[in-house]
Order: sequence, then structure tokens, then C-alpha cells
Amino acid sequence: MVKRKKNINLGLIENWQQFSILVLVNMMVGGMVGLERTVVPLIGTEEFHIQSDIVVFSFIIAFGVVKAFTNLISGVLADKYTRKKVLIWGWLVGLPIPFLLAFAPSWNWILFANVLLGISQGLAWSMTVNMKIDLVGKKSRGLAMGLNEAAGYGAVGLTALLTGYLASYYGLRPQPFYIGIAYTIVGLLLSIFVVRDTRKFAQLEAIQIASNEMAHKPNLWWVFKETSFKNKNLFSISQAGLINNLNDGMSWGVFPLLFMSMGVGLEGVGWIKAFYPVVWGVGQIVTGPLADRIGRKPLIVWGMFVQVLGHVVIGFEWFEPLTSGLIGSVLLGIGTAMVYPALLAAVSDTAHPTWRASSLGVYRFWRDMGYAIGALMAGIVGSFFGLEWAVHIAGIITFISGLIVWIRMKETIAQQM
Repeated sequence: MVKRKKNINLGLIENWQQFSILVLVNMMVGGMVGLERTVVPLIGTEEFHIQSDIVVFSFIIAFGVVKAFTNLISGVLADKYTRKKVLIWGWLVGLPIPFLLAFAPSWNWILFANVLLGISQGLAWSMTVNMKIDLVGKKSRGLAMGLNEAAGYGAVGLTALLTGYLASYYGLRPQPFYIGIAYTIVGLLLSIFVVRDTRKFAQLEAIQIASNEMAHKPNLWWVFKETSFKNKNLFSISQAGLINNLNDGMSWGVFPLLFMSMGVGLEGVGWIKAFYPVVWGVGQIVTGPLADRIGRKPLIVWGMFVQVLGHVVIGFEWFEPLTSGLIGSVLLGIGTAMVYPALLAAVSDTAHPTWRASSLGVYRFWRDMGYAIGALMAGIVGSFFGLEWAVHIAGIITFISGLIVWIRMKETIAQQM
């Protein structure tokens, strides 16, 4: 338990109560994204009769771009106003979202809901990441990120499954979105009344580090350049994060339409959409601490290659459609579970605590820009060559990304031992 005034101790065990609360909060954050995974692409085609893949996927593009830029400034906001305030702002922005998704009279209102969702996720999810890293210190970053992302993406998958079931029984709207109202209320109340700010923990770690690195706080432009391309490790990590979420953005829009066109029912699509994030989420309970033991690089490289195998199974239809979708989604989930906590931990290893929050924001800018790029790529490729080719292209790009990490990245865990 944290002693508020005098003794602040870093560590998961020492801060398990606040850590557990933040895990619960991130389940609510992830559930808000899960609301859209199964149902919203079908709302575009069936309720609003949109024919263009690019227009249907525009809600993912809007979400990805807005979330990416919000990530970029979230670290700066956290350092200026405290982590807790930024977390609360994220929930306040998120309050209208389930109502907009449930009752939007036109597609433009769906797009507006996703602008709000991007802002909300960029603030709230970023803070749950930063606050957990602050609490645990350097020894358990992989485990901390594994638990954080497991909670968030486990909730994404379970909510996607639940909304699929609700939609199959009650219709696409409004019932599937009612659970989002509960998420926002619970998440906001926990953030206001139970969560404590963690900036002092990051300040303590900065004091404890004996290093020749700069001890001052650099500006955001310096951190952006360092994270994006100047530091080889951070560049390798950032591009891998972008391609990883390119896969997610592609699958978010493509899978419901592709498998429905193959004759898979709405419940089956719900299972396919659930398997990916659930395996991704639960798997990180294992891969998070594994990243602390064997290093970050092996999990990143081989995780990207496992995702390629998932694309192959789905894109080449090795089995009947539902089976291919389930097996491919499991492989995508395993591969993503391998890379996700390792990427976050690797950024935390490399960046000094004085600019770590900003560096994580830059990394998450590039990572979540992958949603928009993946959806845009899928829309363009799908319109000209068919949705299967969007899967093929994503697989090729993922393979190249894994090779870049293999060749350019050095193991980062030694930097924080």
C-alpha cells in the first residue's frame, strides 16, 4: 500500500491496490472500443446502405487519427496537469459515445462518436499505461504492461462477443450499446473517487537512476524526433507498433464484411471478432512477464511473424470460412499478445523517466495511426481488388516490419537492469 506523504515505494506488490484499480479501469476503457468491433461496420452497410468500403471504414480512420494525435499530447498534459486529471477528462469526453452509437440518425454522427472515442481512448488508456509504469518501477514493466493490456483487450473481445449476441437477438441498434453506458459511469466514478495520481512515483524513479543521460525534461519536438527516427531502437519499436495496429484496423473493418459475404452468420462473426482481442488480451498475462525474463526483441520479432501466419490462414481460406476466421484470429491474437507488452516495455526501457511519458505518447501516436492507415489501406485495396487482398497486403507488410526489428533493434532490457 502506498504511503502518501513520506515513503513512496516502487513495485507491483507494494502498490497492488492502486494497480488493481487501474486494471479494472482499463477494462472499462477497453470495453468502449469493443462496442464497435462487431456491429458498427454492419450498421454502415445494412442501416445506412453505404456501398463504398472506404466510407464504411471511415469511422476507424477517424478514430485512429484522433487517438494518435491525442496520444501525442497526453504525456505533456499528464506532466502539466497530473495523470489523474487527464484520466478523468478521458471519461468525461467518453460519456456521449454509447448514446451516439445507439441513436445516431446518420453516418456523420457515427463519425463524430468516433472522434470522441479517439480523444477519450487517447487520454484514458494512455494514463492507465503511464500510471502502471510509474507504480511498478523498472523491474516489472513487462508484467505491468501485460496485465494492463490483458485487461483492456480482454474487455474489447468480450464486449465484441456480447454485442454480436445482442445484435443477433435484438437487432444492430440500440440494445448492443447500452453496456457502454455502464462502462462510462463505472470508469468515471472509479477515476474520480478511487484512483490516485502517480506522478511522484515517476519522479522518484528519475532520482534513483544513476545515469549520464540528460536529467532535464526535453521538449516534445525533441522527444518526437528521438522516438520516431533518431534512436534506432525507438524507431524499430514505433514502426512495429504501427504495423501491428494496421493489422487491427484492417481486421476491424474487413472481417465483419468479409465473413458475412462468405456466409458466416452474425453470431459467428461475433466469435471471430472476439477471439482476436481475447487471445491478445489473455495472452499478455503470460507474454508480459516473459518479456522481463527472455527480453523484448524475441517476442516482438516472432510475434510479428505469427501474425503473418494468421493472415495466411484467413487470406488463403485454408479451411471453411468460420474455421479459417477463428484459427486466423487466434494466431493474430497470439502474435499481438507477444509484441504488445514487449513494445511498451521496450519504450520504457529506452526513454529516461523525465521524458518517458512523452516518449510513450509518441510511440502510441505512431502505433494508433496504424488503425487509420490499416482501415484506409483496406478500403482502397478492397474497393479495387477485393477484401481478401487487403488481408494479403497486411500480411506482407507485417513480415517486412518483423525483419526491420530483427535487423535494426538491439535488446533493451539491459538498459534498465
